[in-house]
Amino acid sequence: MKKVGIIMGSDSDLPIVRKAAQQLRQLDIPFEVHVYSAHRTPEEARFFSQNARENGFGALIAAAGMAAHLAGSIAANTTLPVIGIPISGSRLDGLDALLSTVQMPTGIPVATVAIDGAANAALLAAQILAVEDPALAKKLDEKRRADAEKVLEKDRDILARLDD
Repeated sequence: MKKVGIIMGSDSDLPIVRKAAQQLRQLDIPFEVHVYSAHRTPEEARFFSQNARENGFGALIAAAGMAAHLAGSIAANTTLPVIGIPISGSRLDGLDALLSTVQMPTGIPVATVAIDGAANAALLAAQILAVEDPALAKKLDEKRRADAEKVLEKDRDILARLDD
């Protein structure tokens, strides 16, 4: 199975990124997590992304706040799918990171999830890998059914509480 690479711009992003790692772990998808900055360690970020395919990665997740150039700089150096996670910040609540991540120029696509949407980033990476992995596709189908059942259980619970 291909790995997922998770790159965060700062170790302060770990509380959010941890949700992606947990989701990948639950699906038994191998992954690596690294801290590379688009601004402070651009050569390391470039080297990682340029060599990601040869190193067994099938999708990359890049999490960054504020100017949030990380996903774009990763995507500029690979043709693997890149999923950006805009991280909320103290000034603009992540809107700056969202706009920096989603507004990519033609030819350098970055799929972007919600602000702090690390679990969805992991699930999107899993869906990308599942295109060629029937066992993973089955796990994703099972997760969807289990998630739906949780909602229906809450629906039944609400109805029962209203009948009291």
